[in-house]
Amino acid sequence: MNNKIDTNDDPFIVIASNRGPIVFSENDEGDFDFTRGAGGLVTALGTLAKKHEVAWVAMALNEADKKWTRKMNQNLTEIDDIYLKLIEVDEDAYSKYYNQIANPLIWFIQHQIWNVISDPVIDKDTWNAWEEGYKKINQDLADAIYDVVKDVKRKVIILVQDYHLYLTPKYLRDKLGDNVCIQPFVHIPWPGPDAWRMLPEKMRKELLEGLLSSDIIGFQTKKDAFNFVQTCRFYLEDAHSFGARDEITYKGKKIYAKAYPISVDIEQLESLKDDAETSFFVSEFLNLIQDRKVILRVDRVEPSKNILRGIDAFEALLKEHPEHIGQIQLLALLVPSRMEVEEYQDYLQNIMAKAGMINAEYSSSLWEPIRIILGDNYKRAIAAMQLYDVLIVNPVADGMNLVAKEGVLLNKKNGVLVLSENAGAYYEMGDDAISISPFDVYGTALALHQALEMSSEERFKRSSNLQAIIRNSDVNTWFANQVDDSLATINNEDKN
Repeated sequence: MNNKIDTNDDPFIVIASNRGPIVFSENDEGDFDFTRGAGGLVTALGTLAKKHEVAWVAMALNEADKKWTRKMNQNLTEIDDIYLKLIEVDEDAYSKYYNQIANPLIWFIQHQIWNVISDPVIDKDTWNAWEEGYKKINQDLADAIYDVVKDVKRKVIILVQDYHLYLTPKYLRDKLGDNVCIQPFVHIPWPGPDAWRMLPEKMRKELLEGLLSSDIIGFQTKKDAFNFVQTCRFYLEDAHSFGARDEITYKGKKIYAKAYPISVDIEQLESLKDDAETSFFVSEFLNLIQDRKVILRVDRVEPSKNILRGIDAFEALLKEHPEHIGQIQLLALLVPSRMEVEEYQDYLQNIMAKAGMINAEYSSSLWEPIRIILGDNYKRAIAAMQLYDVLIVNPVADGMNLVAKEGVLLNKKNGVLVLSENAGAYYEMGDDAISISPFDVYGTALALHQALEMSSEERFKRSSNLQAIIRNSDVNTWFANQVDDSLATINNEDKN
């Protein structure tokens, strides 16, 4: 371990995740180039690292990652102001962990989108994937974290990220005892107890006990935290909340369940907004849009994002209010996601087919009602967010949905947010958005019409209020609040 890690009394922070913050590539000279990953978790690390020593432990995923990892002998290495440790794991075990258990089994349960008449089917292969994949990879990552922190003499905070790693806290606790603060964060929704009946009792108990080996568990909303407390009370005999909504006592130990709504990196977004490449995309979109009003959606291609019902609502809008025909444009920027999972492949095919049918019915020589752009280009998305008149965010379930926050921050037209009640962002932003049920296609069509016809005064008021909400709590605040609570735990202070 790098000796610099143990040079002061400040806490040493370890972030653990499936995917690391840096992606490597091999150049023609046989050396390694790298790019820093996108997303709030990675960008917030910059601010966190200015205040504390931070290490990141994750899996080596592509071939260049693995070659770099071998070259470093899987040691903790300082790179781009980050202490990074990537581990190379067995490919078959990783596939079972990621493609059979984490995605889709756990993820689909937490978003409550299984078609329970036929799925999931938990068979012998699923059990093998649990034992030989999910448990093994969680243990491998816990072993790697242990190697990083075992000789650290000062306070240690371990921030374990998301549903891929629910067992990691227990494996860490078994190795490290109570000498560290373990604080996982669940980025996706946590449903109530009934949803967890889909998991066999043994899997469910191991999963819950894994998380309850933590000191604090972070969730996106108070509802998610409360649902976790209720789930533990319902399924674990020795779990008690004693009337509290945000803590659980299990086998005599108190574990806090707290809400930390994730947010955006304001500084990065405002920098990218004025980037030359972003400006190019703005010009391209202006040529496409011309003088039409824009209904925008920006989503990963996931069933939970409810893209199909959003397209159905747009079609209903054209039928109910034909005055909009030729005057509006649905612009959908879609990022293919988890295409190795059959359900995701089918979902994308259904989206394209539905959009094609609507375009075939309504298009003219000068107008195509729906324009879908596939691909992962963040600057293109930032350009589009500046130009919408209406932003539709209608997931059937979503931990937060940062598109809603990014959109209101970047938009230059006092655009209106149409927001699902089932998005985590609803709890912060619902008062100044037009609220919808994600299942109500007709109601969503009416909401889109209301947004398109809203007065400029009302648009300005709602937009200003939403921007103030985002500016008052960015992603750095999200990270800082978790670290502050971890420190309070280490110092035996009350986190309430």
